Amino acid sequence: MTASPARRSELLGTAAEVFAEQGYNATTVRKIADHAGMLAGSLYYHFDSKESMLEEILRTFLDELWDGYDTVLDAELGPRETLEALVIESFREIDRHRAAVAIYQKESKHLASQERFAFLADSQRKFEKAWLSTLERGVAAEVFREDLDIRLTYRFVRDTVWVAASWYRPGGQHGPEEIARQYLSMVLDGIAVRT
Repeated sequence: MTASPARRSELLGTAAEVFAEQGYNATTVRKIADHAGMLAGSLYYHFDSKESMLEEILRTFLDELWDGYDTVLDAELGPRETLEALVIESFREIDRHRAAVAIYQKESKHLASQERFAFLADSQRKFEKAWLSTLERGVAAEVFREDLDIRLTYRFVRDTVWVAASWYRPGGQHGPEEIARQYLSMVLDGIAVRT
């Protein structure tokens, strides 16, 4: 008899929160089980290890992220519209997978060196290519400033978007689309009053 998909998803959500809060190395199966209100041995009925839980959490997040990103990239929008859509999609993913994003931010460099988590480095390369090519297209089309340092801009946008996982809480005062709109306004139009 296997666990229902809803129960499995609930357990993965609990594990993600514990990993995000305490760090992957400091998290034991017992801690996850305690947070889930079950015995540690019972968790093995659903998952063979904490590594398999973490892998499923990160793969689910990245699969959904890339479904959204690929839709944006395949739409052949202009560079500014592509950048805007990628930012909106990023904030939607933070809304859906806040704990997984936090884990990814904290743990991916260390985990990517393990064969089981090599998909993290692959995703990072794909992610960088998508953002850099969008910025390069914008400079070439004279939509973005010609003096823009593409790599620096990419790093700034990447880090300032994804760090939101550390403070964003689903169901808060602002939804992901509103946060993305405010963010884009600051990045693309600045915060100074125009004279």
